[in-house]
Amino acid sequence: MISFTVTPKLTKQRLDMAIAALCSDYSRSQLQKWIKSGYVSVNNQKITKARTKVFDGNTITLVPQALVQTIDKPEAIKLNIVHEDDHIIIINKPVGLVVHPGAGNRTGTLLNGLLHAFPELESIPRAGIVHRLDKDTSGLMVVAKTLIAHKSLVEQLQERTVKREYLALVQGAIISGASIEGDIGRHPVDRKRMAVVEGAKYAMTHYRIEKRLVAYTLLRVQLETGRTHQIRVHMSWKQMPLLGDRVYGGRIRIPANISNFLRQIILGFPRQALHATVLSLNHPKTGELLSWESPMPEDMVKLISAIEAEFNEDDHTWLASS
Repeated sequence: MISFTVTPKLTKQRLDMAIAALCSDYSRSQLQKWIKSGYVSVNNQKITKARTKVFDGNTITLVPQALVQTIDKPEAIKLNIVHEDDHIIIINKPVGLVVHPGAGNRTGTLLNGLLHAFPELESIPRAGIVHRLDKDTSGLMVVAKTLIAHKSLVEQLQERTVKREYLALVQGAIISGASIEGDIGRHPVDRKRMAVVEGAKYAMTHYRIEKRLVAYTLLRVQLETGRTHQIRVHMSWKQMPLLGDRVYGGRIRIPANISNFLRQIILGFPRQALHATVLSLNHPKTGELLSWESPMPEDMVKLISAIEAEFNEDDHTWLASS
């Protein structure tokens, strides 16, 4: 049980607004759920309407509850847990694992696996998931284990203090690093895709060269914002799409005079060559800056090794073909 006294500044404010100001550990939406469910009292009188006005000197009492937040079912799915404490979980997501249930993917997702491994997450919005990776993007994700951690992580993401770096193998010989600024929204024609659309959600992506591979370039990409498919959309927009991206990649660019062995490896790479390699954030409880790094997965390592083995660094002859 937690009690607060309404200050003169908050007099005549709505109950949900006043308690949110007095109790910053929880989100306003969570507090509204507790009010509606009868876990908040004013001067010992239970209040279930968030719009109820409060006044200077009123005593607000909150009894935090673990309310079920999801209807999805637990499933025994193997999870690669990099770090776990009482507040957060760091997951190294494999290729092929959908993060959250949706149309056509109601089961077999990371969320289902989290509910099985950590049953207490049923009381956290989206089972603690605060950001996503595409199904065929591998790498690091953070999951909140408590409501307080969830609120902190959401705020850090909104304030852009969470550092996320990716390794991306793109098509083309990129000369130097740069930043890409372009609003991202639904494609005006194909609503299943995203696109750079003027006036949509602001998006900024920074990149630098990690390794040159003649006809391709391995980039280290840092997200400033976190829009859907942001890296894939921005790279495609700047004519350097990710190798293997079947949605935004366009025609695969094949270097001239390569062996059939390498041609088949490039054409057969089954996903966008993108891996979330670094994740840094302030711990929700201690405030300590923490960082984790995940090495490039085996499929990308083999792809890059095959490309490197085929060319010498002085050969920059390549062409685009289908």
